[in-house]
Amino acid sequence: MPIDGSQGARNLTEPFDINVNGWTINDLPLPLSRMGPLWSLDGERIYFPVARQGNGVLLSISLQSPEKGLETVIGEKGVVGSFCFNKDNSKLAYFHADMADPGQILVKDMPTGRVRQLTQVNRKLLRRRNLGQVEEVWFKGAAGNGLQGWILKPPGFDESRKYPSILEVHGGPRVQYGNLFMHEFYFLAAHGYVVYFCNPRGGQGYGEAHSKAIWNNWGTVDYDDLMAWVDLVSKKPYIDPQRMGVTGGSYGGYMTNWIIGHTDRFKAAVTQRSVSNLISMWGSSDFNWSFQREFGDRPPWEDLENYWRQSPLKYIGNAKTPTLVIHSENDLRCAIEQGEQVFVALKKLGVETEMVRFPDEPHGLSRQGRTDRRIERLNHILRWFDRWLK
Repeated sequence: MPIDGSQGARNLTEPFDINVNGWTINDLPLPLSRMGPLWSLDGERIYFPVARQGNGVLLSISLQSPEKGLETVIGEKGVVGSFCFNKDNSKLAYFHADMADPGQILVKDMPTGRVRQLTQVNRKLLRRRNLGQVEEVWFKGAAGNGLQGWILKPPGFDESRKYPSILEVHGGPRVQYGNLFMHEFYFLAAHGYVVYFCNPRGGQGYGEAHSKAIWNNWGTVDYDDLMAWVDLVSKKPYIDPQRMGVTGGSYGGYMTNWIIGHTDRFKAAVTQRSVSNLISMWGSSDFNWSFQREFGDRPPWEDLENYWRQSPLKYIGNAKTPTLVIHSENDLRCAIEQGEQVFVALKKLGVETEMVRFPDEPHGLSRQGRTDRRIERLNHILRWFDRWLK
């Protein structure tokens, strides 16, 4: 857009089925995925990150011929974080991480394409750790749609054994899981759990139709896709279908609440910083304007049933799954009353439940919280699953 206002803005990426947002969800406070667009030195190209099928890639686009000029600059497996050029744009420095490495700094020589890694941060530590093996799986969702998932097997995995397992559901909902280090997953795997996760409809990285499938329709096709994933994993010879757990935070907490109201196939659940009642959340969340846009752009008093049909609390009367509720008292995105409603409802129903409240902490406790409280949170999750799955 010309800064003098002489012309209107041009949409350069409109011909392509991408969302210009590189956020692949993780639980490490690293300079990942939140970088804005960057101009080339000659002003002829713009560089920007994009989430694409479990990876965070760096693309560029030509101003002169955007319909032909979309190029992949960094596209290897993993996630590109912060990036910058040197003075003459001949070298590109960028942060890069993957499932086995929390992140390093690399430099790409633009004329030759040669890449050098400059740092070896955490290498000595990681060489002494057996993190377990990750298997990537492409499978069919509930509507025959292609979906991507991952199965993390515990260190010392023995295929002849039957393992307890934990389904992890990502937040957002419009983000993605992907090839990025998740400390929580490795922590649970190290204690003997198979941890599995996927990208159901509703998230990013797979095009607009995939993302918009849950528009004003939460808890529908996303739930169907997750159950198709659970069906697939539960049939693995090393999975004990009688010892399956589920957890997630934010929208993952929403889905955890939804799941316990729609099936009792899980023997334990941990709902974190969750959404339970979209009617009361409208009045307590710092993001209510965004949710309202998605739910028909009408406030609850004009469309009460629409908000209620998509609220997990409507179905909580069906719940039988022992559920731990974890919430932060300074959560402005999903106020603590959301977790309290689940806890009180489960108590009223006689379902085994506990609530753990973290003082002072924000919505992003798992990645931004005080270190001792982040450790405490992980230990509570492990304690609950050990109690019911072991």
